[in-house]
Amino acid sequence: MSDRNYLSIGEVLALLLDEFPDITISKIRFLESQGLIEPERTPSGYRKFSSAEVERLKFILREQRENFLPLRVIRDRLDETGDITREYASAPDTGEIRASGHPAARATVPRGNTTVVVEQDPVAPEADRRALRREAKTHADKTESLPRDEVLSQYSISDDMLKGLENAGLVGGHDVGDTTFFDQNSIEIARAAQRFQELGIDIRHLRAWKLSSDKEVTLFEQRILPLLRQRNPGSRDEALAMLDEFITLGGRLRLALLAKEVQRLTDGR
Repeated sequence: MSDRNYLSIGEVLALLLDEFPDITISKIRFLESQGLIEPERTPSGYRKFSSAEVERLKFILREQRENFLPLRVIRDRLDETGDITREYASAPDTGEIRASGHPAARATVPRGNTTVVVEQDPVAPEADRRALRREAKTHADKTESLPRDEVLSQYSISDDMLKGLENAGLVGGHDVGDTTFFDQNSIEIARAAQRFQELGIDIRHLRAWKLSSDKEVTLFEQRILPLLRQRNPGSRDEALAMLDEFITLGGRLRLALLAKEVQRLTDGR
């Protein structure tokens, strides 16, 4: 774990590659989408993986690899026992391991002379929820993210449109208190989708763009993974520089291909 007490998704990937060489960022995101892991978010929407969340992720991957268990069964095991036995079995027999209040760690679990102490999160009363909402509002001025109501009003995006984009997986918000915030990428997607709809192109048609971008990112990911597996700062910097260039080249290629096809369309050939 880094000095800031959490890891980014890229750092988690680098940490897991030795034991799980087939792991990808897409796989981690998929496990999150299935509710098996629940990393926290920074105010700007980036994932924050605590030690407990990383251990939970390792447990899930080991159960898949060694016992060939489906995700549904792994989820049931975690929810029923709250015990990541494989990881804590090798823990030292002194001291204590402090875990979060995640569903994977709902109880105090003895391990010889070691105790896993769970920090429970109390249910906030309504007054506290209002206070959380006021606190969440302050994030709008400190980050590039905007709360849902400001996205709707500032960019004239309908609530149905935004919910439709969320359901289609085209945009995603992150919660601070009981307020959902959207980063600039999601806002730009919503603005484009709103205008597309005005021109007669619905959300269901936009999924083609999502599938295309997913395939593109998967291709880039396969290329930079060998560098990330080396787990040294120089290789990581090289991987990030390569990814930046891939993004630039991908944009240029898409624009050129689109221009080529538009020319064919307008020329009538």
